[in-house]
Amino acid sequence: MISLVHVDRQFQSMKKEILECVEKVLDSGQYILGEQGELFEKEASDYLNNSFTVNVANGTDALVLALRALDIGVGDEIITTPFTFFATAEAISRVRATPVFVDIDPITFNINENEIEKKVTNRTKAIIPVHLFGQACNMDQIKKIADNHNLYIVEDACQAFGGEWKGAKLGTIGDIGCFSFFPTKNLSTIGDGGLVVTKHHDIAERIKKLRHHGSRVKYMHDEVGYNSRLDELHASILRVCLTKIDRWNEERYQKALIYKKHLSDLSAFILPPTPSNKEHVYHLYCVEHHDRDKIVQYLSNKNIASGIYYPEPLHLQNVYQHLGYSVGDFPTSEEKSKSLFALPMHPFLTEEEQMRVIDALKEYEQRNIE
Repeated sequence: MISLVHVDRQFQSMKKEILECVEKVLDSGQYILGEQGELFEKEASDYLNNSFTVNVANGTDALVLALRALDIGVGDEIITTPFTFFATAEAISRVRATPVFVDIDPITFNINENEIEKKVTNRTKAIIPVHLFGQACNMDQIKKIADNHNLYIVEDACQAFGGEWKGAKLGTIGDIGCFSFFPTKNLSTIGDGGLVVTKHHDIAERIKKLRHHGSRVKYMHDEVGYNSRLDELHASILRVCLTKIDRWNEERYQKALIYKKHLSDLSAFILPPTPSNKEHVYHLYCVEHHDRDKIVQYLSNKNIASGIYYPEPLHLQNVYQHLGYSVGDFPTSEEKSKSLFALPMHPFLTEEEQMRVIDALKEYEQRNIE
């Protein structure tokens, strides 16, 4: 089976370095909020060219803590996309605010920046743009809207570490940026992990307090917080991975170009954009076809994995029925949920494996033409 993602290959390629990390952490006797976490925060800050970074337990907590640090809560509205992983909207609900959805752009699958302003009310406090599948949102337009209405921007960059928008690293353009280090992400560890980035010292300090039970001094608590700390083992592994992320993202980009080269002539397939810079780091490589489900099964029969992202937009999920959305409210998101699927994409995908995927798709189209 050709896997969608081969995290085992990634970590096997650095097994010796990981074992050295494990030994070093074990020998240190310091496993939570220690030297490795501090060094990772500093090195991530240097890489992102951003003032403050705070490591946390996972990407979902990063979003929740970001909203808490901005004092967003009951009665507040947050504008975001319905076409994303559930955690984006879940974080809004966790702080008891209300997600307000805006349909997506049909080409990038990101929030349609031309529709955002229509949803701004006097209860709107922030916009959460999601750099979906590693593709940068139009941050110029989103910042303009936020500035015009005095709104915060919390970037959900959980799928886009190392990506850029006009030379600025994704996650550093808004007020706060959030990252996930889940094993399948571009920058990842062998478990869960997350990071919050900001240029504001007071926000960073608030998040540091919130991640540690609302405490800055041992056994003294200023507010109710969370237990959301990145442990030393994961921090040490992430430090190693951080030195490799640019090479890994370049490998993804080159594989995206190979897909484009060989699949562009297939009439029924719509391919994702391939910008000439780092505005897409291809966390996932998603293509469109009106026979999506049949193709997914066809590939499976040939021992080729694929993935459906996402089968149901958030506005139609049971948990958000109380918001009153209906089928047809966000037609682009609904259409993509029926036509998009991901092809194998990771830095360790071999040329032979990628050509097997390409040949299978060509064969499918040829059979259906005949």
